Amino acid sequence: MTVSALKPTGKGIKGPLVLVILDGVGLFKGKEQGYPGNALDLASAPTIKSLIQSAPISLQIQAHGTAVGMPSDDDMGNSEVGHNAIGAGRIFDQGAKLVGKAVESGAIFKDERWMGFIGNKSQPGLALKPKSDGSMPVVHFMGLLSDGNVHSHIDHLLAMVRKCHESGVEQVRVHVLLDGRDVNEVSALTYVDQLESVLKELDPSGENYCIASGGGRMNITMDRYDANWPMVEKGWRTHVAGDAPGFSTATEAIEKARADKPGIIDQDLPPFVIENNGKPVGPIQDGDAVIFFNFRGDRAMEMSRAFSEDDFSEFERKPNVKVHFAGMMEYDGDLKIPSLYLVPPPEIDHTLSEYMVKTGLKTYALSETQKFGHVTYFWNGNNSQKFDDSLEIWEEIPSDVIPFEQKPAMKAPEITRALIKALKSGEFSFLRVNYANGDMVGHTGVLQAAIDSLESVDGCLQELISVCEETGATLIVTADHGNCEEMIETDKKTGEAKKKKDGSYSAKTSHTLNPVPFVITGAGLENFKASDVSDGGLSNIAATVLTLLGYDIPEGYRPSLVSSR
Repeated sequence: MTVSALKPTGKGIKGPLVLVILDGVGLFKGKEQGYPGNALDLASAPTIKSLIQSAPISLQIQAHGTAVGMPSDDDMGNSEVGHNAIGAGRIFDQGAKLVGKAVESGAIFKDERWMGFIGNKSQPGLALKPKSDGSMPVVHFMGLLSDGNVHSHIDHLLAMVRKCHESGVEQVRVHVLLDGRDVNEVSALTYVDQLESVLKELDPSGENYCIASGGGRMNITMDRYDANWPMVEKGWRTHVAGDAPGFSTATEAIEKARADKPGIIDQDLPPFVIENNGKPVGPIQDGDAVIFFNFRGDRAMEMSRAFSEDDFSEFERKPNVKVHFAGMMEYDGDLKIPSLYLVPPPEIDHTLSEYMVKTGLKTYALSETQKFGHVTYFWNGNNSQKFDDSLEIWEEIPSDVIPFEQKPAMKAPEITRALIKALKSGEFSFLRVNYANGDMVGHTGVLQAAIDSLESVDGCLQELISVCEETGATLIVTADHGNCEEMIETDKKTGEAKKKKDGSYSAKTSHTLNPVPFVITGAGLENFKASDVSDGGLSNIAATVLTLLGYDIPEGYRPSLVSSR
């Protein structure tokens, strides 16, 4: 089916439509229900709260689990799958689900990609063929070590390590990036113990299959959107050069870091290498094989480029090794990064942007660097290119390279000014914007910073509403997943906030399973009402946008959350 122009219904709003995505702002119980960690509840945010309570149309919609293509409703949503769902108008199986199916069924190990890379004893791949000097390649696994299922899952790693052993791979090294963001903030040793147990089972000597290096995901390697290349360079020095403080085990490294800096959480742990007799046990060398086992692309892209590009220039690679490199998935389908990947990504077609371009509607997308790829690449179905340069205008506000809790407002004021300028220009039929604060500050685990961030965004939203009234625009406010509304861990049995031994609360830094708000306000709503969709989620937003703009919904799209009166 080819994309064709949308058919007008003659029942749309008169002015432009603005979609505001409050990244990481879900709906959860607050202090009146005895929960002390809801940043939205605690914030002085009269605009957001008033919209949720009394906007002409105010709903709760799902932004996690099967509603966004994740394996089960126990799986958190994230910004990538969220924006995929919003921009595509349908639900596609996402990385976690695709990879999980491939690993569970064993299909990944039968695929030509794995066979060409690893192979087996009778049919060796690149990793089982001698190097030019006659030595055998070492297989290195690099990625986020947790079961958060947002960027990766430890089960996928363990299955591949076991398969390597079965296939005759002599040497395996694992470079662990510690989480504390999509899982409990100080849970790293749980996953390290789990990994080391399997490595010891496969190699009792501990010399051939072992952890080689590691560090916190927000300290090394896993930057995104070109925001902090020195962070990636630090990862290169750690994993490739073996240039970081040395320890006998990963457990020793983690415990030493916690002793040196009480209160440090896993995502911020410093880099380390594992040494034997004073030498790193597993620096990545020429001719080795490297598998980045993250399935989500944003925080795997930059290190993938460093390993893959001949003309790479973001930092000087010391040493500049040449390796066989594969990603768990293709992290950018247009740029073909990486060229080799183990599980094909979802094929997302017929996006909202394609239909709008075909119809001749001019659109505007805006965010700061931290979420710019979400309102562009992920929104457009994992497509880094515009469908039409003249009809799609993208604007990026460069993010500050500082810890987000130090400046909770982030770039919200600058984003608001740019959005208001675009809205007042009268050029655009549809404008979309992402405020990153609730997610990026929420991930720090600092409750007061999250409160401050929402108060900043609330003021920006009030300013935007005034301009919408001035220009006759209609405004949708929603979120792509939850985060900052649940910043303290709760006991799964009692539902009560967890406390540490010292009496302080245990911070929650991950996304949540909570619904998100979906509100509509502004001009033209006297002609619309909430529809009777009972299972509304992010994938229903595209049809809702088209209904408000006065166009028929494309075949296959999830139904609109509103209908005409």
